Amino acid sequence: MKTSKPIESLILTLRGQKVILDADLAALYGVPTKVFNQAVKRNADRFPVNFLFQLNTVEWGSLKSQIVTSSEDPARSGEGVPNRSQFATGSHGGRRTLPYAFTEYGALMAANVLSSAQAVKMSVHVVRAFISQRELLMARSDVLEKLAQMDAKLLKHDEALRVIWRELQPLLTPPPDAPKPRIGFKP
Repeated sequence: MKTSKPIESLILTLRGQKVILDADLAALYGVPTKVFNQAVKRNADRFPVNFLFQLNTVEWGSLKSQIVTSSEDPARSGEGVPNRSQFATGSHGGRRTLPYAFTEYGALMAANVLSSAQAVKMSVHVVRAFISQRELLMARSDVLEKLAQMDAKLLKHDEALRVIWRELQPLLTPPPDAPKPRIGFKP
């Protein structure tokens, strides 16, 4: 059940939060999704609203269409690994319930609820993946802030250059030629 994809690629942004879906966490922790969700439900008091939420039909429909279009076709790849759309929908007509999305805290709590050796081991990797995503986002925001500062400086310089150009324009245009005297007989 272990996924071959990097954990970072399983982290999605939903409702403005970085989350990982229940099926992906179950695969990482080495348990079937149904067993995983049952363990979470049995320990519902350990999962406050900022640890997990259930997707609505619009979110799931949108996500499902993204998963299908970005999935790799096993027939073309030559591997026996089912593509993500088959993994997400199952072999018996799809999921019966909407998936759950786990935040970083929820993913860690789920590993504690399962308490298997593989779940504990993988939880460290999952948390590190969330941390690397957060660091990447912070690095991007720093770069965006610096770009905004440079843009502001450039706008000031642009205005100064426009003033200089307006002042130099009369000096750069040559004076009109003086009329040439006519050659020939003048009455």
